[in-house]
Amino acid sequence: MEDIIAPVPVELLKAELTEDKRLRFTNRSKNEIYVLTAADSPNVMREIGRLREIAFRAAGGGTGLSMDIDEFDTMEKPYKQLIVWNPDENDIIGGYRFIVGSDVRFDESGAPILATAHNMFHFSKRFIEEILPETIELGRSFVTLKYQSTRMGSKSIFALDNLWDGLGALTVVLPNVKYLFGKVTMYPSYHKQGRDMILYFLKKHFADPDKLIVPMAPLQLETDEKELAAIFSEDSFAADYKILNREVRALGYTIPPLVNAYMNLSPTMRTFGTAVNTEFGNVEETGILIAVDEILEDKRMRYIESFAKQNPELIELRTGAHKVFYTGENK
Repeated sequence: MEDIIAPVPVELLKAELTEDKRLRFTNRSKNEIYVLTAADSPNVMREIGRLREIAFRAAGGGTGLSMDIDEFDTMEKPYKQLIVWNPDENDIIGGYRFIVGSDVRFDESGAPILATAHNMFHFSKRFIEEILPETIELGRSFVTLKYQSTRMGSKSIFALDNLWDGLGALTVVLPNVKYLFGKVTMYPSYHKQGRDMILYFLKKHFADPDKLIVPMAPLQLETDEKELAAIFSEDSFAADYKILNREVRALGYTIPPLVNAYMNLSPTMRTFGTAVNTEFGNVEETGILIAVDEILEDKRMRYIESFAKQNPELIELRTGAHKVFYTGENK
């Protein structure tokens, strides 16, 4: 396990967080959202890598390296970094990395060069041809450790909400995006029966009958499926969700926040099974796909429509006219 690098000086970060990289202001807490790459903002990228590794190690994952930066952050057409910046404290609250499907390249065998395709998931021909070109792949979601506690007040309370402000804005300004694809992570330290209940619940209510994406080596549940079926015997999502909350709390746990948030985002979300990420502390990654137009109305109003109404001039960017990071070209 390598020692984590020292913090990057604030002056270097602020010098790279220029106005042309700012996507929007958050709806709550008066924070700023930026989109950048390792090429145009190397110092911010190092700080992202440092903060990601700290956050993931604390949860039981991580790379074990001095910072979490990999080839997907630095390749020729890299994943872009979306971050929430706190201008009061001059630090990063959290972030995602993402790549637009039209920017995805393929290897010699025809497999997409994606973080999720590396050792974890196999993508069907139908997904690659029909869905991927209209998809944003999301990954490496994190909230900086100090903002995971309530001591930062509203800046902590709305950290995840702020990140979703950024995702909502992307769906407005990126041309032809119809889907969000990513994964939710559970850590090896999580209660195994609780994990099995969550994964069974996801499979029951958000199944993928078309096998668009499948894990290369699917995680096997330790709890008998007949036992799980007896627990989750209701017909509706809402009734089974109440049972899931109750049963997980009885084990002394809660549903992980991001898992909980995604399962309440869209009734038509699809899940694709779970793969073990052996290169990231053996965390358990469940693939998910969400159609933007089928996100629940209250969430659409909060994260997407609010941005569109505040920035009507940006709607024209859906034709691909953005000058910096929405044309598929790196700055």
